[in-house]
Amino acid sequence: MNTIRVFDDLHRKDELLFLGNAWDVMSALALAKAGFKAIGTTSWGVASTRGFADGERIGFEVHVELIRAIASQVSIPVSADIEAGYGADTETVVSHVLRIAEAGAAGINIEDSSKGPRALKPLGEQAALLYAIRSALDANGYDGFFMNARTDTYLLLEQPLGETIARGKAYAESGASGLFVPGLREETDIAEVVSGVSLPLNVMSLPGMTDAVRLQELGVKRFSIGNAFSDAATAYVEAMAAELWRLRDTSALYEPGAGV
Repeated sequence: MNTIRVFDDLHRKDELLFLGNAWDVMSALALAKAGFKAIGTTSWGVASTRGFADGERIGFEVHVELIRAIASQVSIPVSADIEAGYGADTETVVSHVLRIAEAGAAGINIEDSSKGPRALKPLGEQAALLYAIRSALDANGYDGFFMNARTDTYLLLEQPLGETIARGKAYAESGASGLFVPGLREETDIAEVVSGVSLPLNVMSLPGMTDAVRLQELGVKRFSIGNAFSDAATAYVEAMAAELWRLRDTSALYEPGAGV
């Protein structure tokens, strides 16, 4: 199966793409078994399960091998969250994206905020990076590889709507396949972005914004769980561990629902 083509097509259907987010092979297999049509990784979950904070701290080599392992174990498309690309210059980031594609991914998320101190990169700089990535992908036989351009406007700006639309338009012109706007949650703003930007819009699950059906009605094309699934799994493990230690009894492991 050509997962690159399949993944791209999933963003062009009338039905919204409900994307599960995995942090290791086990969680990816669980999502695939449940029926999800595609998987994205969560950089937050990937980092936390290895004892690190988010922010490219695990290192690119660890990250690319994780993507290779997941892609080799599931038959559905895998999109890699590579944060800002694990590189300080365009050449390095482009090289990293090509290695992610070679590892079997069907797409990436790449964000437009810098690490420490966190701030939005200049629009022109990010647009040029996206253009360089798209050009390299096409030149190396990865035509259709889904480049989901993440903008952190709703995480970093007080009045983000106008800047979000401006960046979405520029990223579309630079070869992006989709626009990911974490933190976007107001229905009126979602409708404005959908109408103002030609790219398929991706939003992320948040408290009070969990209904994929309603988001589809608003024109959203991709709905990601983000780190909420990995956070819930971690909370379950921590609570169960505390219960086992408190009781010095393993019976809780065999109660109905304990494995759910």
